[in-house]
Amino acid sequence: MNKTKLNAEFTCPMYSEVTGNKSDKCPKCGMDLVPISNENRNDVEDKLHTEPNIEAGKPIMLTVEFLKDNENVNLEFSHEMKVHLMVVNEELNWFRHIHPEEQADGSYTISETFPNAGKYFLFSDFKPQDAAGIVDKKEIIVKGNSDNNKADFSTKFVSVMEGYTVTLENGNDLQTNRPQPLEISVEKEGKKLTESDIRPYLGATAHIAMINKEDKDFLHIHPMSGKPFPIYAEAHIKKPGVYRIWVEFQTNGKVHTADFTVNVSEGEKNDNSKNHHDHQH
Repeated sequence: MNKTKLNAEFTCPMYSEVTGNKSDKCPKCGMDLVPISNENRNDVEDKLHTEPNIEAGKPIMLTVEFLKDNENVNLEFSHEMKVHLMVVNEELNWFRHIHPEEQADGSYTISETFPNAGKYFLFSDFKPQDAAGIVDKKEIIVKGNSDNNKADFSTKFVSVMEGYTVTLENGNDLQTNRPQPLEISVEKEGKKLTESDIRPYLGATAHIAMINKEDKDFLHIHPMSGKPFPIYAEAHIKKPGVYRIWVEFQTNGKVHTADFTVNVSEGEKNDNSKNHHDHQH
């Protein structure tokens, strides 16, 4: 069981990951930030329930409860869902973005099948009513057969899948301690796609998950519009090291997932290093 403090003073009513001061505007939609209700700034407990033995290759029911003082917490929709659950294995070569469904008792459930034995990390992204968004990390152990494939953390800036070539154009220039752009191009059959070619998926141009190899720090990032790349975002990366990145985007009614591996170097600290617009946990 983890307890998460709600410390942010103001948040965007549309993009819960954006927090700041009273006079700030959201850099994504331009709306004024709104105050976070005092009554929702206490501890929130999120409990994950699973079957006693989780086996690889078998569907498992996952149940999540969001509680305050042992009472269910009302969640707001954020990017068209109340709960976003990102699941990865320890080797960071298997990724799922799923959405548990709300039940009559206030819990959220979903069935998932884990492909191999080992440790898995589950990141639940949710927004209590009138409060800033939260991301919480949990671990589970899956028993059974393993594929014995070693993790590959060699640098990868280009992802080719389903006829698309997706490139993290500035993958070799990622640093900490600064607003860090993620400049992503998409090409199909020799044609470079524009932002208008990317259809909205869950209320955003794309969804980006970024996870640190060593301690599994997690960022859930949403792109900005009106930029020179079809998918463009800004992140504040706190720690240097190797990261795996997954980018989900939609074209022609189908969601595609590109993946990258990058090495983030230590950047010079400055006064702007505290201002950021993403989740990191």
